[in-house]
Amino acid sequence: MQPTEFKTLLNYIQQCNTAQLHQDFLPFRACNQIIGWIKPDFMQILYHYGVYKADDQIDTLPDTISLQALGEQLIKNNVIQTMNELFDVYPSPHAKPIGQIDRAVLPSLGIIGTGVHLNGLVKDGDETYLWVGKRSPHKRLDPNKLDHIVAGGIPAGYTHKTALIKEAEEEANISADLISKAEYTSMVTYSMVRPEGLRRDVLYCYDIWLPKKFQPTPNDGEAIGFELMKITDVYRRVCDTNDFKFNINLVLIDLFLRLGIISNKSANAQMLKVGLKGKLFP
Repeated sequence: MQPTEFKTLLNYIQQCNTAQLHQDFLPFRACNQIIGWIKPDFMQILYHYGVYKADDQIDTLPDTISLQALGEQLIKNNVIQTMNELFDVYPSPHAKPIGQIDRAVLPSLGIIGTGVHLNGLVKDGDETYLWVGKRSPHKRLDPNKLDHIVAGGIPAGYTHKTALIKEAEEEANISADLISKAEYTSMVTYSMVRPEGLRRDVLYCYDIWLPKKFQPTPNDGEAIGFELMKITDVYRRVCDTNDFKFNINLVLIDLFLRLGIISNKSANAQMLKVGLKGKLFP
């Protein structure tokens, strides 16, 4: 890994960890625990929906209003545009869900969002290849960017494993029998400010070694096609361009470290590893 390459890779990680929670956001409490971080101007909007300052000055959703109901009212009044998909609300990555809310509301409330990402790998002789998808130009976020063969949010009621099975069929026509061979490898976390709001994301990463004859095909319109690239070419594409969706770069850095494309022995590699575990809390 050259110094310029390290600088680029580290910059991707830093760009995904721009949130200054204590400095720019207010804590948001529901179900007797802090679950989100909200911009002060948006908090002013929430005061019209039942949120109040409790005795300890923490902005709190009363127990009489569910998270789902709050989300529905924000969408009904066109404060937020729905994504028509419920997500579980997690206080922390390893906690049990405490409610559900429309996925589109998560960034505005600074609630943890969860996703699953699949590295679709192929071995041909001494060469390793990776299936790369291209996002539809009609995607709400990051249209036309390069993506994984399978990647998506985890809907309410799903685990990251069952969500992977669902997304694999929907996005790339990977059968349940084939996707059962995928192996969970790591977790990537980050907190960043995006146009849609505060992203406090947990990404569950999987690898699968696919047969050489396998050909993924778009199924739900989220990807317009797939290309099989040498892993070394993927590395160069990440280092030399901004073609991949912002968080795909992080999952790929994790993959490069795991495959030895980036040597694990250097101090720079250790910095990248630490950076991939970005802070979700102040």
